[in-house]
Amino acid sequence: MAKRALITGITGQDGSYMAELLLSKDYEVHGIIRRASTFNTQRLDHVYNDPHKPGARLFLHFGDLSSGEQLSNLIYNVEPNEIYHLGAQSHVRVSFDMPEYTGDTTALGTTRMLEAIRRSGIRTKFYQASSSEMFGSAPPPQNESTPFHPRSPYGAAKLYSYWMTVNYREGYGLFASNGILFNHESPRRGETFVTRKITRAVAHIVAGKQQDLYLGNLDAKRDWGYAPEYVEGMWRILQQEDASDFVLGTGEEHSVREFLEEAFSYAGLDWERYVKTDPKYLRPTEVDCLIADCARARHRLAWEPRITFTELVRIMVDADLEAAGLPAIGEGNKILASKFHSWHQWNSSVSPASQLVDGRVRVME
Repeated sequence: MAKRALITGITGQDGSYMAELLLSKDYEVHGIIRRASTFNTQRLDHVYNDPHKPGARLFLHFGDLSSGEQLSNLIYNVEPNEIYHLGAQSHVRVSFDMPEYTGDTTALGTTRMLEAIRRSGIRTKFYQASSSEMFGSAPPPQNESTPFHPRSPYGAAKLYSYWMTVNYREGYGLFASNGILFNHESPRRGETFVTRKITRAVAHIVAGKQQDLYLGNLDAKRDWGYAPEYVEGMWRILQQEDASDFVLGTGEEHSVREFLEEAFSYAGLDWERYVKTDPKYLRPTEVDCLIADCARARHRLAWEPRITFTELVRIMVDADLEAAGLPAIGEGNKILASKFHSWHQWNSSVSPASQLVDGRVRVME
């Protein structure tokens, strides 16, 4: 019998990749989406089928992390073997403007999920999407034993979720694991996140649709990886015999300035001609440097990233060039063909050839 998984945040970057990965492993996948007056499932359109038709294995349910009763009902009725809790208010800069909302969704949302599992009595495995932002000002490199010192409402909310996951594991015997993931990007990253903001601007400048790009701190250093590899790591965390916590990252640091140089030069542009700074994008408390020490994940999970920093940037620029109606330079397709598994390739996952059938977007065979 096929395993059944429940994903919060299924319409986001990580949630949509997780859905694809699990479908490729023959799971039945259920996702929680918020009710909206417009469609917000674009990242899933290429894998979605009408649930009334035979063979459908992806099902979407309305719900919200602010409603514990809704979450309890969904978990009780779906009875998932695995739960991937990826939903949150996940933008660090926005968390300074909306700290209360960030706490309610990102922190208390996790508590509502854990309490719903406990009350349902079902035996399931729970994955909590923790974040490297919990480390904040702790000296790099950071691993599972590094003391936390978050420097944002988002980081503080994630830290609350982390410890609640540990407490439900130790107090109630739940299989509840934390994945402390460092920055992971892709063409599905939200347009307001700095990496996607950069690659999208490159494409729009080439297309003549944009002249300037406004950013904040160019000297912040991060450990940037490729998101589809990180969802493979999440899956491996829940395949362990015992629940535990793992750091996932590349172990390399690169500044925002370096990301700019890679992205603009790949398209034959000089970034200094187009980039301007705007103080409104600066954080009240900055995190200078995050670098993962993921030795434990390499040893216990046999997980190690394959996509390099330069390759990540090229994949994202190529995808945004195509999205802007321009031909891709072409390295992105070659990189995925040589380094990635069959579930995630350019023509099936990054730039699917699709057509509208019965009101839904379907991948063309």
